[in-house]
Order: sequence, then C-alpha cells, then structure tokens
Amino acid sequence: MKKAGLSIKSLRKLDKFGMLGLLLDFPQQCLAAQEIGKKANIRFTKRDFNKIVFAGLGGSAIGADLVRSYLYFDCNLPITVLREYELPKYVDGETLLFVASYSGNTEETLSAYEEAKKKGATIITLSSGGKLKELALADNLTFIEIPKGSPPRCALGYQAIIPLCILSKLGIIKDAAVAISQAIKVLEELREDCLKPEIGLKDNIAKYLASKLFNKFVVIYSQSIHFDICATRMREQIAENSKALSSSYVFPEMNHNEIVGWEHPGKLFKDFKVVMLRDKGMHERVIQRMDITSGILRKEGIEVLEVYSRGDDLLARILSLVYIGDFASYYLAILYGIDPTPVEMVTYLKNQLAKG
Repeated sequence: MKKAGLSIKSLRKLDKFGMLGLLLDFPQQCLAAQEIGKKANIRFTKRDFNKIVFAGLGGSAIGADLVRSYLYFDCNLPITVLREYELPKYVDGETLLFVASYSGNTEETLSAYEEAKKKGATIITLSSGGKLKELALADNLTFIEIPKGSPPRCALGYQAIIPLCILSKLGIIKDAAVAISQAIKVLEELREDCLKPEIGLKDNIAKYLASKLFNKFVVIYSQSIHFDICATRMREQIAENSKALSSSYVFPEMNHNEIVGWEHPGKLFKDFKVVMLRDKGMHERVIQRMDITSGILRKEGIEVLEVYSRGDDLLARILSLVYIGDFASYYLAILYGIDPTPVEMVTYLKNQLAKG
C-alpha cells in the first residue's frame, strides 16, 4: 500500500468527521470531566463497600482500566473491570458498581445493569443518554451524564476522570484533584511540544511512530502495573483509528512465555515492529527485563521503538503514554489514506445483532 502524506492538507481531506479536533481537545475534556465529577449528585449514603466493579465494553471500559491501573497501590478495595453480559457471584450488596455505556444502549452493559439490581449492588451509571439513562432515572439511581456527539473511544477523559472524582468524593481514595490538574498540564505541554499536526515528523513523536509502524504488524509491550492500560489502549486505537491489527502484552509475564515465541516464523519478522512503553518509575527488575528483551529482539533484526512517559505524577505519566498512542494511531490512519473515525465493521455487527 502506498503511504499517504501527513501534511495539513492530507489531514483535512481524510479526517471528514473531525477526529483531530477531539484529540487536540483531550486535555480540556479531562478538565470538563473533573468539573462534572465534582458536581455529581450521589444518590446513596452507603460507604462500607468491600469491592469496586466496573461494567462496560470498548471505549466505555478503557476508562475503568485506567482507574484500576492508576489505583493499583492506592486503593484499599479490589477493583475489577467486567466486559460481559453476566456478573460473577461476588457482585453483591457490598459492591460499588459503575455501569458505563457512552451511548447508553450497549446491550451487554444493559444486561449487567439489570443483573446488578437483582444482586443488590450500589450502582453509579455513566452515559450520554440512551436506555441506560432512562433506566437509572426510573430506578432513582445515581446517573452522571456526559456530553454526547463523539465516538465512545474519544470519551476517555470522562470515563476515567469522573470515577476518580467520585471515589475521592466517597472517601474511598485520597483527593485526586491535584493529580488530575497536573496531568492536564502535562497533556497540554505534550500536545504543544510534540503532538499537534503543525509539528514536523522530526520533532513529533506520534508522527515518527506512525511512519515506523506503517504497513507493519505492531507488537506493544509495557509493564503490567500501572501501564497495561497504555498498551491496551494503543492496540485498541490502532484497531479502531488505523483499521490495523496489532498485539499487546506486559512485563514481567512476557518473559515467562511470549519471549520464546519470537523464534518463529522468522520470515515474517521483517514486517514486525515492537513498541516498548517505558516509565522512570517502573520496577528496577522490569526495566532490566525490558533492556535485555530489547537486545534479544534487535539481535533478531527486529526494530524496537522505545516511548517514554512524561511528567512527574503517576496519573500524568499514564495519560501521556495514552495520548502519544492516540495521536500515533491517528497519523497512522492518515498514512493509510483512511478516515480514522468510522468503524464500519462494528456498525455492521451491531445491525446484524439487532435483527435478533
């Protein structure tokens, strides 16, 4: 496939639904989400939960993954993210359950909502409207409305920042306001310094990544603690924005199985690129594992691209890697000569399922 250019003209021609504007606006979305979270009306008084569960799919679940990853060491309650029609037995009257569906009409999520009511869980719902809003209001449950009009994957700020604010408000975690503000500042600086389209490939980390990943199968690695969300998000964004397959996995688990898989089929590896998502706060042994693994892969002739987080606070560092990956997937879509917004296969699947 011939590579398209990354000129402003190419972006304007291909990006018919305005994905670039949504990416550029992400720091402001996080700020707006913080305000929504602060003002949210909690319609219950219970505080003695013993677990936190999120129910959602796709773009409505990735925010929950970010919350879970970020709070790995800082929340006394276990956090689980469920992407199913049915809920496990441990969801009960001691569970705080976030039910998230951007459209409000995700069938798996609506099914989980109904089951959660029967189990007596305390429910907080997030959506831009739809059936979930109708049900939550009719059941007199906590409902938090987020702005509509964008693809679900572009609502990450709402889906992550609002729950953090709610958990802070409930006293389950320490106040996240300072961390959120610092993250927004880092995102703004990152956008202006090395992500926005006016910046050329030499100084634009996302454009550089996209140019390297074009027409390649991308394998993304990160540390499992805190940064698995970054690898997962990049894989999902390459799928939805770039319409391309990739894979993601985590350290240290990768060293106990997948590393051996890099022996065959060797003839395909010329078409592979590895992206290592790295952070200064990673466990020192994980850093060493990544260094050794990168060396092994490079000896096999595989190019390893290393991307480092930005910022001091953990939330900022997580979101910085997410933001770089989001922009890289956008520029990769442009290189493929496609509009990053439409997801025609998802639309087709939903229409087929609607037939019963």
